Amino acid sequence: MDPLGAPSQFVDIDSLQGWSNVCEATHVDSHQNPVEKAQVSIRSPFPYREDLNAKIILWKGDVALLNCTAIVNTSNESLTDKNPVSESIFVHAGPDLKDELQKLKGCRTGEAKLTKGFNLAARFIIHTVGPKYKSRYRTAAESSLYSCYRNVLQLAKEQAMCSVGFCVINSLKRCYPLEDATHIALRTVRRFLEIHGESLEKVVFAVSELEEATYQKLMPLYFPRSLEEEIQSLPYLPADIGNAEGEPVVPERQIRITEKPGIPDDASDEEGLEADLSFIGSHAFARMEGDVDKQRRLILQGQLSEAALQKQHQRNYNRWLCQARAEDLSDIASLKALYQTGVDNCGRTVMVVVGRNIPVTLIDMEKVQEELEGIIFCPPNISFKGLKDKIHYVESLQQLFTAIPPEQIDLPPFVLEYDARENGPYYSSYPPSPDL
Repeated sequence: MDPLGAPSQFVDIDSLQGWSNVCEATHVDSHQNPVEKAQVSIRSPFPYREDLNAKIILWKGDVALLNCTAIVNTSNESLTDKNPVSESIFVHAGPDLKDELQKLKGCRTGEAKLTKGFNLAARFIIHTVGPKYKSRYRTAAESSLYSCYRNVLQLAKEQAMCSVGFCVINSLKRCYPLEDATHIALRTVRRFLEIHGESLEKVVFAVSELEEATYQKLMPLYFPRSLEEEIQSLPYLPADIGNAEGEPVVPERQIRITEKPGIPDDASDEEGLEADLSFIGSHAFARMEGDVDKQRRLILQGQLSEAALQKQHQRNYNRWLCQARAEDLSDIASLKALYQTGVDNCGRTVMVVVGRNIPVTLIDMEKVQEELEGIIFCPPNISFKGLKDKIHYVESLQQLFTAIPPEQIDLPPFVLEYDARENGPYYSSYPPSPDL
């Protein structure tokens, strides 16, 4: 009742019937002792716990009308989805909610973000985005939906909330199978309450008439109301019940390591790089290495075999190659100041540097001098201190071509034009360049 005596449209969760008080749909032989039956049967991974059941409420109704600490709103990434749940929350919360959502700048799939409840009976609204379901990406969808429920509960725990009202996060609009999604929702909440049950007093599953039957069917699997219901529900649990926190388990992502990895059964003293470690796992990240310091010491002492050295060189090369491919060189390429062309008389790669295109003020010339290891041909107006033994000055292209054949180097047209203008045209036994 409001202060004027009119009935309130909001529903206090304390007035709702808890899951423990809902009559069991299945019946057992009343002549059998339930404790004795439980003792001779295999226990469920979700055993009967009265304390957890007392925290759970299954209620058919609009989550926007719940009077609790926080309710959950499911939407799209921009938080503007007009599904029935979201639309009802917007209507009851008032226009201030839209302004608040603009400050959040959207929400990614699986995330959870918090706003005030405004005109709602709930103090807060936790917004989350459920995944779009495609059968070929089922694993990713399961992980994302788990993240939705887990992040909502974690946020409620961090904000010291005592009650949370869940809508059904998976929507028909996103094509997620209702029964599969319900399994994930129930087991995630169950596992969270097992670990952090002291932080939450009530968790409400607010469902529609379309979803009620599915929840009533699957709730006993994760929240059995007696030992008999636990035993009877055991055969109906899915094969994948997740890990200790309810997260879906993907075997391909597990690291498989045997006892004492890297040590063969015969305990023979093999070289670190020669040992066969294939029994550890098929993935690269699951392969263990020997003593890295010992390998480096053997390399310095020259004691590694030729095969081991080749493996070490190949490993270093692959590491450097991956690092090079990961570097973003687009800004350097845009300068058009450095490119590879031809080889010299000794077969070494020739790199052409167009000095005119290099922003000299942005380059640390001392650092460049430290990295130089080859012979550089430069015009005399560029000075490199301390590198006289590596620098060769040339006055013209004719001098350059004494070390590098003309057909092995592709110079930009403006370089050829400048040299022809300053030193006269260069003639050789090779046909002239079409750029001249």
